[in-house]
Amino acid sequence: MVTTTTTVRGAPATPRPGSGGPRLARSAQEIHDLLARLDAPCVVVSEQGGAIAATDDPASLRAAGATVLAVAPPARPERLGAASFLTDYGVRQPYMTGAMANGIASPELVVAMARAGFLATYGAAGVLPDRIDDALGRIRRELGPAPFACNLIHSPNELELERAILAACLRHGVTCVEASAFLELTPQIVAYRAAGLRPGGAGGVHVGHRVVAKVSRGEVAELFLRPAPDALLRPLVADGTLTAEQAALARTVPMADDITVEADSGGHTDRRPLPVLLPEIIAVRDRIAAELGYRRPPRVGAAGGIGTPSAVFAAFALGAAYVVTGSVNQACVESGQSAAARALLAKAGPNDIDMAPASDMFEIGAEVQVLRRGTMFAGRGRRLYDLYRAHDSLDDLSAEDRDWLERSVLRRSVDEVWADTVDYFSRRDPEQIERAQANPKRRMALVFRWYLGLSSGWAISAAPDRITDYQIWCGPSLGAFNTWAAGSYLADVDRRSAVDVAGELMLGAAYTGRAAALRFAGVRLPARAAAYRPPATRESSPAHRYVLTAGAR
Repeated sequence: MVTTTTTVRGAPATPRPGSGGPRLARSAQEIHDLLARLDAPCVVVSEQGGAIAATDDPASLRAAGATVLAVAPPARPERLGAASFLTDYGVRQPYMTGAMANGIASPELVVAMARAGFLATYGAAGVLPDRIDDALGRIRRELGPAPFACNLIHSPNELELERAILAACLRHGVTCVEASAFLELTPQIVAYRAAGLRPGGAGGVHVGHRVVAKVSRGEVAELFLRPAPDALLRPLVADGTLTAEQAALARTVPMADDITVEADSGGHTDRRPLPVLLPEIIAVRDRIAAELGYRRPPRVGAAGGIGTPSAVFAAFALGAAYVVTGSVNQACVESGQSAAARALLAKAGPNDIDMAPASDMFEIGAEVQVLRRGTMFAGRGRRLYDLYRAHDSLDDLSAEDRDWLERSVLRRSVDEVWADTVDYFSRRDPEQIERAQANPKRRMALVFRWYLGLSSGWAISAAPDRITDYQIWCGPSLGAFNTWAAGSYLADVDRRSAVDVAGELMLGAAYTGRAAALRFAGVRLPARAAAYRPPATRESSPAHRYVLTAGAR
């Protein structure tokens, strides 16, 4: 950013017709449109009386009498983050759509985003292995060699699911996984990472399998910032999963190429603010990189609470190498969410959210952030967890609690739900049933998880008799997005595209940076020009020129 306060002598700043003076934008809308022209400089001048104006033609000011207040140079969205992110993943923007479980981050969403030059993750968590295999195969057929990622969620009670997901990734040539909710490293993720290593490339090691680790705690970030531990590598070599060379290479590179800092977000979240968490994790990265002498330290990106251009720009200003969005994509037409659920999401404000027990980590008290408006799921889920903590078995429930459970929540008898649970886990993870047969409290947990697990499916399938039980993962960023997009072409969720959302957010972030530079130089922009707003029609949006069509050069 270059700033000046000089007077250019010559003709008046406001030219007479035909005078050949500078072309000046004077209204708030004109200044807004000029700032949105990202490939042109924006020169702000002070006219007589103290009013400000702007031009994209600084050379013409030499013939005019005007006080130049500040200059905002051209700014392209792809330059906001790390250039190496674009190179390593073969994408055009430092922007990623994160995984939304149960296939809400659908094949359609992944394909659309990848074709537009963004990195996108398929939401494999909660999806049966055969469906994951089908989805990855479909994505690969439609995209060919174009890059995309698959989510690998850590499920301490279902390790077989990790094996199945990674096996499907290997079958379909998926060379990037987004590892989320990990509390510790597992042999599965270590084997995937190390199996893609070979001599050569930057730093002497070619990385064939990339890992993007989503974390919200420094101690978890450290696991992925360091190389794989010998305690996990040695058994993998012993059983033939890895070669000795692969294990040796794994000891020289970090477990992850990228660390996504997950702040207050939908679904699994520790609800920590990004301005606190992101600098903390960057400091952990820098400490470990200096200690181990990494030639290419892992990048650190930002997720959670990102639903407006201001939030995107703030993340980059804090040092993020890339940004990841989630909740804002769930309401888009490409998502796997139902039209009924997307209609509820369209009405959400920043305060229309709540916390509820997580199905996949119910026993340890983990929570997910969900939509509160239009559903009673959060309150019912919390009561189930209270019952679980207070009792050792279903037989210990009072008559009143059992009646509430069967009539209002399960809408079936406990025995019928248990029969369904046995059938489900017999196909997915038989060990779950074996552990519950001799443990009444474990059996109670699985019955409660039946409701918690199916509730998101009811939302996805738009089950008409279960509207009040819809579990819709959502963070406050969606409410902020809805407020920002009101009155624009993005307001209609029946036509809202994740590609358009990405383009508008990235263009808006670059705009926000230009406006901030002018503000820091002492320029007070009109309210209409101080922030980017998406236009009323898609056809009139500059995002398609600067983000979705032109891409990086």
